[in-house]
Amino acid sequence: MVRANGAVSLRELARVVQTSEVTVRRDVRALEAEGLLDRRHGGAVLPGGFSREPGYPQKTHLSAAEKSAIADLAAGLVEEGDAVVVGAGTTTQELARRLARVPGLTVVTNSLLVAQALAHANRVEVVMTGGTLRGSNYALVGSGAEQSLQGLRVTKAFISGSGLTAERGLSTTNMLSASVDRALVQSASEVIVLADHTKLGADTMFQTVPTEAITRLVTDEQATATDQTARELDALADCGVQISVAPVGPPLEAPAHPHPASSGSAPRRPAPLPGQRRPNHQLPGRMPELTVTRGR
Repeated sequence: MVRANGAVSLRELARVVQTSEVTVRRDVRALEAEGLLDRRHGGAVLPGGFSREPGYPQKTHLSAAEKSAIADLAAGLVEEGDAVVVGAGTTTQELARRLARVPGLTVVTNSLLVAQALAHANRVEVVMTGGTLRGSNYALVGSGAEQSLQGLRVTKAFISGSGLTAERGLSTTNMLSASVDRALVQSASEVIVLADHTKLGADTMFQTVPTEAITRLVTDEQATATDQTARELDALADCGVQISVAPVGPPLEAPAHPHPASSGSAPRRPAPLPGQRRPNHQLPGRMPELTVTRGR
């Protein structure tokens, strides 16, 4: 599966071979010791995957449920009448499908897939960059794309990549894509990174957004499942990044009898266990999330 796709998640491996993720993780560790693959957080890639990027058909099947949950949460950050930039990627494509329902929205993008997802949205204006088509991810790159973004100012940038660490920030495997992504985020007041748990702790060749320039990370709940990825989240939060964790699966139901708040104050919540994150209060009907916010 790794040879066919370039990368694969532990969850997908466990589903296909019908065993536990614990067993799969043990076997992946053994295969890595033999030099047959490289482990990544939540998955595995071909040896030398530091510079290799799987193509679009392969990436669409990786962490699909997690990407959908991330897109649901991220869409709630966009308001009617906003002007945003959306970068290339399978997670941002999922986001674009949800943005089609936001009236008065203007979306600037270098992604053909994002533009296609919004093509029939009557109340959304789509502005595409120029540039040269990079066929592996259907994105416009090069000097034409970068020049078309000069002088642009929007409220938010939604961007993904191949890896994210607290030490180096967001990175990708392709130099041309990295250059355009940097131009995209320079136009925005807020930079929102969409990255599933398999990207956390991974460091690839070309930096796109340094950690100090990232306003918020939207990731999935699997990012809190291991000590290694949870530590990466804490390190990012310590750098001032707001962390939003999207649950994967059906929304949680609100309690039938919520505790009343005392006068002039919010209800007290129990202290979290070590490594546990506090859930934030949600409006009715909104996708629940877990957040960690530290002062910038």
